[in-house]
Amino acid sequence: MADTDSEAESSAPDDETVVRTAAEAAEGVVFANYRQSSVRDLDVTVTFEEGVLEVDVYLNAPDEEADPDAVADEAARTARAAVDDLFGVDDESADDTA
Repeated sequence: MADTDSEAESSAPDDETVVRTAAEAAEGVVFANYRQSSVRDLDVTVTFEEGVLEVDVYLNAPDEEADPDAVADEAARTARAAVDDLFGVDDESADDTA
């Protein structure tokens, strides 16, 4: 059984991959809702330390296309879901920890 555990650890994505995946997913949500030229400011901060993922999305964009706060929240949730997918976590167990 120890061999299975070490294989799982060695196949786990590295921290850089986790951060990049989360950031790209968050940006994808923002730019699916807004044209890039209409976004005044976007700050996606992702940290992944000791197995803990933190995602913060700040968005300054016009209200007429979509609600910026709702889009930022959706972007953060999508980033977390993308990382869950990297680790093979299903939606139900991820919801239990949220």
